[in-house]
Amino acid sequence: MPSLVSHTPAASPAVALMHFSNRLSFETDCSDVHASQQAGDIDYLLVDVRGEAAYAAGHVPGAINIPARHINAESLACYPRDTLFVVYCAGPHCNGVHKAAVRLASLGFAVKEMIGGVTGWLDEGLSLISGAGNPTEPNGQGIACAC
Repeated sequence: MPSLVSHTPAASPAVALMHFSNRLSFETDCSDVHASQQAGDIDYLLVDVRGEAAYAAGHVPGAINIPARHINAESLACYPRDTLFVVYCAGPHCNGVHKAAVRLASLGFAVKEMIGGVTGWLDEGLSLISGAGNPTEPNGQGIACAC
């Protein structure tokens, strides 16, 4: 009797290669964002798509705030069409990042998700900064992401 893992057969290596290669064109991770920041290789715009209060309470260093619900042609008019947006939200429990990515792509911008969001960033042992630019730690009370 097959295990629960192998009950559904794995994809062929060719299909797996296509699938995982495609995922890398849609996603990046917290470690890669942090490493590129440290190296000064920032060829993307890091965007926190949560609401203003969540952003002010603590966000990834270098990120700007454009709440997902505010992403539209007018709010992005100042960005060149070849801008690569890297978006994140609260974490894997929130789909605000996907809403933002859909809006950006529908407006003709390249976009990647920083998988894990704030949760992933903290899980990597990295610090957030407050709206005032000071390091911050989660207070355990939570703030709605309002995305």
